[in-house]
Amino acid sequence: MCPTEPSSGAASAEPTAQGAPDVSDAPAPIVTGEPVEVFDGVFVIPDRRVELVPNVGIVVGEKAALVIDTGIGPRNGAYVLEQARRLAGRRHLYLTVTHFHPEHGFGAQAFKGAATILYNRGQRDELHRKGSAYLDMFKGLGPHIAAELDGVDLVDPDVTYDDRAEIDLGGRTAVLRTVGPAHTASDQIVLVDDRVLFGGDLFETRIFPITPYFPPYDADVDGGRWITVLDQLAALDPEIVVPGHGEVTDVSVIRDVRDYFVHVRDEAARLRAAGASVDEAAAAIDKDARVRWNTWERPEWIGFAARTFYEAAATG
Repeated sequence: MCPTEPSSGAASAEPTAQGAPDVSDAPAPIVTGEPVEVFDGVFVIPDRRVELVPNVGIVVGEKAALVIDTGIGPRNGAYVLEQARRLAGRRHLYLTVTHFHPEHGFGAQAFKGAATILYNRGQRDELHRKGSAYLDMFKGLGPHIAAELDGVDLVDPDVTYDDRAEIDLGGRTAVLRTVGPAHTASDQIVLVDDRVLFGGDLFETRIFPITPYFPPYDADVDGGRWITVLDQLAALDPEIVVPGHGEVTDVSVIRDVRDYFVHVRDEAARLRAAGASVDEAAAAIDKDARVRWNTWERPEWIGFAARTFYEAAATG
């Protein structure tokens, strides 16, 4: 779930996620359960398809371990740190997050002083620019979510990188790569030994892609670039793919999300050229996509994707 926040320089206004999925009746967003080994030395604490709970990664090498995403708020961060220490023992810990959104990185304060925190430069800048407004917005999504965000401190990384960073964990290598703008302005993927890919919210399993297009407050999502990124990631042909939300799977999930976006892009351009308004195009695309991808959850995001591509069609 990715509510909104004013982009840099926008006039002060109350961010709104109107039309996005209502999570007020969802279970509390708590990371629970033990890490599951999905590949040699690569563990995932599954999200259990609970709203605002991400899949959390822990990659353990001979001399160090890397944690990927923290969950939302200090309690989840502390739990993830506990699980990482249990697996890593005395090994050095690193923490990174796939993007700055609260359910992925707002538990980072638990790791301050306990791990080397590593973000790409764009993530750090987005956190500075948008973090406080996202914190306020998420608190407004429901009291059970606000409770997890109580006492959150927004934590700067210890180390930043630009395009690519490589972490030698000892017999296992994690490559961090900046691939945004797509879902956010600064998405990051983590590729472990060229075989296990953590993609954050660039793709989900059987969930319509979260497309946070909320102009004028946040319009950093880039649908066209997102398709390009998905093509690049599919070409890596990883054996194991860990989505931001939903079950761990294989490269087919990347191709499925890519095909969905191509369909929405092409339909939005066709309908715009035929004279349809943005509302008419979004409604038509929504109706069709619910039938084509009828096993996917959270169809509320279809309209946001349609509007993203409709507006992009105006500039070719």
